[in-house]
Amino acid sequence: MPAVGLPFNNLHIDFNPTGIYLFSMSTIRLSTEDAIIEAAFEVLNADPSASLSDIAERAGVGRATLHRHFPKRDELIKALALIAIQEMDLAVTKATKDAKSYKQAFEAMFAVLVPLGDRHGFLTNDHFNGDIHIKDEIEKQSAEMIEMMEALKVEGVFSKDLPTGWIIQATNYLLYAAWNSVKQGDFTQAQAVELSLQTFFRGLGNARS
Repeated sequence: MPAVGLPFNNLHIDFNPTGIYLFSMSTIRLSTEDAIIEAAFEVLNADPSASLSDIAERAGVGRATLHRHFPKRDELIKALALIAIQEMDLAVTKATKDAKSYKQAFEAMFAVLVPLGDRHGFLTNDHFNGDIHIKDEIEKQSAEMIEMMEALKVEGVFSKDLPTGWIIQATNYLLYAAWNSVKQGDFTQAQAVELSLQTFFRGLGNARS
């Protein structure tokens, strides 16, 4: 069959990501900059209007230390966006390279994005009014996600009458819910992925899919 076109795999960003952290900051030792980045994802997902002081407090550093790494709030926001985009891009590309269908690709994509739920959640918030480059990259991701959902309809996974925007919103909420349930210790990552996919396909999908 033709190669499956996947979200996020056309991005080319020259940035050195921090890596993917599956543990809380209390259980893993991070560098100061990494601790600030992880704290910023956590704090800004909970409150997009949070101050740099809030982020510094969560990271366990002083405001002056945060400013040495990120002198301006906009610089921190841009760094977080680039990290999120590239980490998601790398994870999805690797996980879906051998997919034989769009449904198989979606399942693989969802599984690898659960540990990146804070990154995904951050990108869905409107932090980027002043940065055209970041907005363009996010719009590319959105366009590719729409393409995937339309292809899933063609495969018969979803009814063609089901609004694509609704499917995408459901995906976004399930990703964040799965990530948060793992973070809270309610489920393992594998359990959260399985429950989310069951909810997704049984709730929205055609009975024959």
